[in-house]
Amino acid sequence: MSEGENKPARKIGRLDAAAILLLSLGEADAAQILKHMGPKEVQRVGARMAQLDNVSQEDVEQVTDEILEAVGGQTGIGVGADEYIRNLLTQALGEDKAAGLIDRILMGGNTTGLDTLKWMEPRAVADLIRYEHPQIQAIVISYLDPDQASEVLSNFDDKVKLDIVMRVSSLETVQPQALQELNNILEKQFSSGSTSQTTKLGGVKRAAEIMNFMDPQLMESIKEVDADLGTQIEDLMFVFDNLKDVDDRGIQTLLREVGSDVLILALKGADEELQEKIFRNMSKRAAELLRDDLEAKGPVRVSEVETAQKEILTIARRLADAGEIVLGGSGEEML
Repeated sequence: MSEGENKPARKIGRLDAAAILLLSLGEADAAQILKHMGPKEVQRVGARMAQLDNVSQEDVEQVTDEILEAVGGQTGIGVGADEYIRNLLTQALGEDKAAGLIDRILMGGNTTGLDTLKWMEPRAVADLIRYEHPQIQAIVISYLDPDQASEVLSNFDDKVKLDIVMRVSSLETVQPQALQELNNILEKQFSSGSTSQTTKLGGVKRAAEIMNFMDPQLMESIKEVDADLGTQIEDLMFVFDNLKDVDDRGIQTLLREVGSDVLILALKGADEELQEKIFRNMSKRAAELLRDDLEAKGPVRVSEVETAQKEILTIARRLADAGEIVLGGSGEEML
């Protein structure tokens, strides 16, 4: 393909944009940003930074231009620093990732005892709660992000997994005093000094989010114990194949948030029907390029495909929570 002078800028996803931004900064400035980020943010952005090996000057300029355009040409001089930081980080990381980071920077928030668990390896978290009361285990599992929660659960035997997920599904609220006591205990262990006001945890929806990352066999065990609960959880689960049920506008909204590299990997494990749905919701030129990239990609590891699909599902759930798309397989009805 010949490169013309008016070649359109390539689409850069939010994760790639954040990685490019951090790579383009000096080490000290990038470190100042990273130290305020949560564990999943650091892991995802850090991994993407390590994977980027051919960032062009045009890519850097494109990301920089988009950020500068988003903040309306403002700088940190002569304007409110808070507003500048909010605009800059929201553009670079997206609203969902930037929200917690902004609060930690502007509010001076510290990591709480419970939040510290999100920085730990899943096995270490499992060892920490292994001999705690099952209800405490359920509270901790509910507090973690769904994918990390599933990895922690993988360190328990099937009977314990089943018990914890059942408890998570029936858990709706926790008394502030009980949550504070648990948080204080963890803070003493981790030498932290903050408090938590979170009291709403768990529920069937949270159980479904965790189950999206679990072995399907666990769902069969849940149904054997409580068929109705199993059905409720299953109705709220959303897997990559369910993207077929998302309307065209929703797919287009989703595609704007997904980087091309992630999309290619995810579609390597998708059936023809879903691939065609994706192609239909892209421009003709973009669809042709994506088809070519898929064919040229060759064999990939199943784990890489699953990781890419989970990343897209995370974005889809975030958009659904914000009311920007409706997940057709999530059990929600449109009015």
